[in-house]
Amino acid sequence: MPMKQVWLAGLLGVTAACATNPVTGRRELSLISESQEVAMGQQAAEEVRQSMGLVPDSALQSYVRGIAIRMAKASERPNLPWSFDVVDDAAVNAFALPGGSIFVTRGILAFMQNEAELATVLGHEIGHVTAKHSVQQLSKAQLAQLGLGVGSIVSSDFAALSGLVGQGLGLLMLKYGRDAETQADDLGFKYSLNDGYDVRAMKSMFEMLQRASGGTQAQGRLPQWLSTHPDPEDRIAKTDQRLTTVTTDLSKAKLNRDHFVRLQDGLVFGENPRHGFFENQRFNHPDLVFRIDFPAGWKTQNQPSAVVGVSPNQDAMFALSIPSKDTPDAMLRQFLGQQGIQGSGASSGSINGFPAASSDFQAQMQDGKIVAGRVAFLSYGGNTYQLLGYTLAQNFGTHRGSFSQAIQSFNRLTDQAALAKQPARIRLVRLGRDMTVDEFVRQYPSNASAQAVALLNGTDKGTTVLKSGSWAKRVQ
Repeated sequence: MPMKQVWLAGLLGVTAACATNPVTGRRELSLISESQEVAMGQQAAEEVRQSMGLVPDSALQSYVRGIAIRMAKASERPNLPWSFDVVDDAAVNAFALPGGSIFVTRGILAFMQNEAELATVLGHEIGHVTAKHSVQQLSKAQLAQLGLGVGSIVSSDFAALSGLVGQGLGLLMLKYGRDAETQADDLGFKYSLNDGYDVRAMKSMFEMLQRASGGTQAQGRLPQWLSTHPDPEDRIAKTDQRLTTVTTDLSKAKLNRDHFVRLQDGLVFGENPRHGFFENQRFNHPDLVFRIDFPAGWKTQNQPSAVVGVSPNQDAMFALSIPSKDTPDAMLRQFLGQQGIQGSGASSGSINGFPAASSDFQAQMQDGKIVAGRVAFLSYGGNTYQLLGYTLAQNFGTHRGSFSQAIQSFNRLTDQAALAKQPARIRLVRLGRDMTVDEFVRQYPSNASAQAVALLNGTDKGTTVLKSGSWAKRVQ
């Protein structure tokens, strides 16, 4: 069932309902059945896999799934269709979708030191599902007759209108309150402890995030975890409180550092230029063999679903995405045929020799504002690209030239250096002696800063010693 139909069924078919929370045993508001919860989550999960992509390492994927499924099957909701994937994204993040679809990024894996840290993060995300936190949020939204906010760089209603973000990905932006995050931490701690892990690793994870939040590490895109899992200092204190209740001997609990770290050898670190990268205002995509120039002075970002730019005054946006493989003419008709959109001056032709169709347009947003923009669809390399610029209608005259110039700049990538650009990767070194991070970086030069190398090795840049005989991580 399409996502929109699932939500609509909940709105029209149910006025109020309660269900027993499997974790707390308490009755609570629930307008979403388990089958609807699973359907929503699975559709969103497929969108995540398509937009972000999975890390192409079957051994790593199997390893993470094996740890996670063991804890999930021992949880309060063992019969859900659980799935666990490592997504090819540099952000330090992990997230759970309704119904048991859970993702961790390669970005967060890079900064973990052992299997126990991974288990506590997976356990936390499992806890969001078992405690039905997303179901609670969706039920409240339905009760208030609110839609899901996509939370992208563009307004939520226009994001859906333009196809920049799938409806299912809106589930990623559900925000949990402090109580829900604390409960997920409690459950992650419990699940990890019950599976024999050294749960002191939960504290070391929060300590790493706290250190990272105080520094600059662009290659790891650290702030994303902090934006959805706030206040690591408070969570460290709560973890200390949990540890006082543990009666088992944690010195005999599982850490499994060596095997875990060895699986990180060769893992891409930071942004992967094969997925596209900026050189000043030019965006190059080596694998798809194209380039495009964004307007001068605009802030740009390569997101999983689109490459976007925002004007200096934040009053206009330009985005490139791949919504379909249909013809440019068919895609333009579909775009202009949407409710609320009016086209002007539609035309077909070519852009730098590639079949294209384009038009100016106006659209009314749900808040009553009128936006105006220019859109083009261009066929190249087996894909049909959408190139979209928009602003408030009164500002369209100011920005129309920038939109058109950006659209016309789309062309084949021929720069050999850009085509050959490769990602940085984590590489392991077996230490022959004790050394500080500074000594390690001097002896084994890295493409990342000493601060980043320290974070990768779970320490700081000070006098902490990396021990002889251990595996240390560098970036090459």
